[in-house]
Formats: sequence, structure tokens, C-alpha cells
Amino acid sequence: MSEKRKSGASVPRATTSKYQPSAPSSTMTYVLGGIAILVIAGLVIGGIWWSGRDKGTADQSALAASSTMIVGPENAPLIDVFEDPLCPVCKMFEQQSGPAITAAVTEGKLRVRYHTLNFLNSRSATGDYSSRAAGALTCVAQEQNTDLFLRFHSALFGAQPAEDGTGNITSPELARLATSQGATPATAKCITDNEKVAQAEANAATSSDELKKAAGQVGTPSVLHDGKPVDGLLDGTGWLDGILGAGKS
Repeated sequence: MSEKRKSGASVPRATTSKYQPSAPSSTMTYVLGGIAILVIAGLVIGGIWWSGRDKGTADQSALAASSTMIVGPENAPLIDVFEDPLCPVCKMFEQQSGPAITAAVTEGKLRVRYHTLNFLNSRSATGDYSSRAAGALTCVAQEQNTDLFLRFHSALFGAQPAEDGTGNITSPELARLATSQGATPATAKCITDNEKVAQAEANAATSSDELKKAAGQVGTPSVLHDGKPVDGLLDGTGWLDGILGAGKS
């Protein structure tokens, strides 16, 4: 810093006077503002965004209506999974717990409502990747093929672009990724044409509101079980084992 004067320093005077405190310097104001911006940016870049702490009760019908896809039998233990396609922590969660979730759904032991959020749009090169990926998942969900949806969901996180403002996957590329997992030509066209992006964005808004009600905050990845937040999501699959174990009792 080239400026040498310390905040609050006074110039010597010929006559005696009482000390007069100076106002905070503009330099300090900029520093504090910069720190605040860095803290917020760190939370968003990490894939987590807190927006309030008014914990309450989520509307189960709203959670069902705003989900991207619901898989698993109705009588199985229920979880709501909240993710942003560009969230690197969500990718870690998928790598750690995705196979176990898929196995539990396939075996009829778990019911999952997937919610695709999009607050990381601005971290993609086009400014809309999260929304387009959510739209792609919504297109695939229209086929009502559980195995296809779970394969595409996993492949989507496997191909996740960088979260640094440069990464991107075009809609035609998302369509080809879906096709490689078994999606129909009609679904591929739905993805290429961004037919379900608006619906996905509306669902993301509702899902975010309901997550905030239940958890007091909006963050990804998040899981609700019977409407309550689940802890330890990045500590392996112990959180899921506990839910499945409780379902047996």
C-alpha cells in the first residue's frame, strides 16, 4: 500500500488542543467490504449458499410437485435430495453415496425425490448451465424410466464442468450424454431445444423455498428424511445406512 498515513493520525499543531477522533478511512471501508465479498464468494464457490435461518416445516405436497424425479416404492423410507449440477461438493456426494442410493432404490428399500437447484448458474461460462442441466434431467424424467434417470443423473455429475466461470456443456452435448445412457430421440430433442428449462427453474425456486423451511438454510448437497435435515452426508454412506436400518425396525 502506497499510502503511509495511518487512520486517525493527527498533524502536530502549535497550540494545545484536545484529541479529535477521525472518521474511519475509506481504505478500511474497502478492506471490510472486500472481506465480506470474499466470504460470500467462498460459500457460493464451494457449492453452498445460506439464505436465512427461519427453520420450520416443509410442505410435503410442494416437495413432491417440485421434484425433478421420484424413484422407488411408495412404502419405502423417503428422502429428498437437493443438488446443483455445477456444485463440486454435490459431485463428491454422488461419487460417495450415489451407488448406494441407486442400489437401495433398485432393491425397493428407498424412495427418493430428486430436487435440482440452479443457484450456481453464474459460475458457468454461459451463465445458465445449472438451469439447462436441470432441464435435461427433467426431460429424461419424462420417460419415467428409473434406471435411465439414475444413469443419466450419475453421468451428469461425472461430466461436470469446472465451477470457475469457464466450464460449460452445451445443450446438444447434454442431449448426447443422455442418449449415451439410453434416452430416446424425443428426449434428446427436448434437451437440445431447452424445452424444460423454464419448468426446471420454477421447480428449483419452490424446492429452495421448501428446503429453507425445513433446514433453515438453502445448501447443496442437502438431504431431508421425513422432512428433517440429515447430517454426515460427506462421511461415507453411514447416513443412508441409518435411514435404511431404521426402516427395518
